[in-house]
Amino acid sequence: MAASLKLKSGATARVLRGHPWVFANEVVELLPAEHDGGVVECRDAQGRFLGTGIYNCRSQIVWRRLSRERVALDEAYLRGALERAISRRDCRAGSPDPASEIAKAGSGSALQFRRLVWSESDDLPGVVVDQFGDTLVLQTQTLAMEQRLETLLALLDALVKPAEIILRNDASIRRLEGLPLEVKTRSGRAWAPRWVDIDGLDYWLDLQGGQKTGFYLDQRPQHAAVAKYAAGRRVLDAFCNQGSFALHCARAGAAAVRGLDSAAEAVEQARRNAERNHLHAEFLAANVFDYFTEQRDETWDLVILDPPPFAKSKGALAGAMRGYKEINLRALQRLTPGGVLATYSCSHHVQDVDFRAMLAEAATDAKRRVHILEFCHQPPDHPVLVTMPESEYLRGLILRVE
Repeated sequence: MAASLKLKSGATARVLRGHPWVFANEVVELLPAEHDGGVVECRDAQGRFLGTGIYNCRSQIVWRRLSRERVALDEAYLRGALERAISRRDCRAGSPDPASEIAKAGSGSALQFRRLVWSESDDLPGVVVDQFGDTLVLQTQTLAMEQRLETLLALLDALVKPAEIILRNDASIRRLEGLPLEVKTRSGRAWAPRWVDIDGLDYWLDLQGGQKTGFYLDQRPQHAAVAKYAAGRRVLDAFCNQGSFALHCARAGAAAVRGLDSAAEAVEQARRNAERNHLHAEFLAANVFDYFTEQRDETWDLVILDPPPFAKSKGALAGAMRGYKEINLRALQRLTPGGVLATYSCSHHVQDVDFRAMLAEAATDAKRRVHILEFCHQPPDHPVLVTMPESEYLRGLILRVE
């Protein structure tokens, strides 16, 4: 009989409402450490079967569901999950043969830039795979998946046929699973940084040494969404990173473009990207909060706020909302009448209702009349599970300010 966890009597565990996680304080007792990385069942307080999942007693999240059925975390399961993940991104309505689409994805006939696997949303808890043309960037953030890493690598190689797979296992979340931090390639050879065309612009990508998986693929649709408001406007791209928003706005005919980022390395790369693409955009190393305070007389026609996550934990949410309000208030005060504010949050603890309420307060304090032009969320290649709010982290609004 398979090992199983049992929920406490009277528990209001979120797994009972469809969430794929069980926390250590929600179970009657933990299983011995010998089960860490293994597959165990979960049952409610009455003993009813809730599903099969991966276990790790060293993590606060002791159980992550794989399936509502009894399954083994073997090569067949991993292959099936990867095939479904790829087919979700490739298939269009009416496509008769998902398998042919998977083969096409690995054929090299067209360069793809997308998230290929998104953890629990693709039945692979702790696995994230981003595709940059012929290179995959893989993150494994759970012990069970780390123990099956060689199988994952072999399957990705067979299904996608990449030239290289980079293992970006340097996220601090791995420590919560008792895993070391490391960055390496499957081949053992260093991945040389290079120019890559993404959406018609050249970027200097360092997938092995850059931030996160090397490029923020989740904002690609937003670059185009914001750029359509840029023609003839003076644009400020705050928290610009490599300058993607700024470059798209410059290409769309903005009258002037300035990007700000506190990281000098990011600013230098943004300048390099602008020069490579023959676009006129200025980039400055600056703390965005301080910049708005010091440049009180400066106004803009379009401001983009795409900050790093302010709320990295639930306990940090209150302080994060004060930060979001302050930065949005300052942006609203600097916008010309009829100007546009594109504002985002990538903190999964910040829900839509929180973000809207924060912006309403900022608009009231700024004494500005603000209309919503567009609602913004992460793209379909970062699928959201309805029963797992944590799978949705990117949200934003494009606003007209009067």
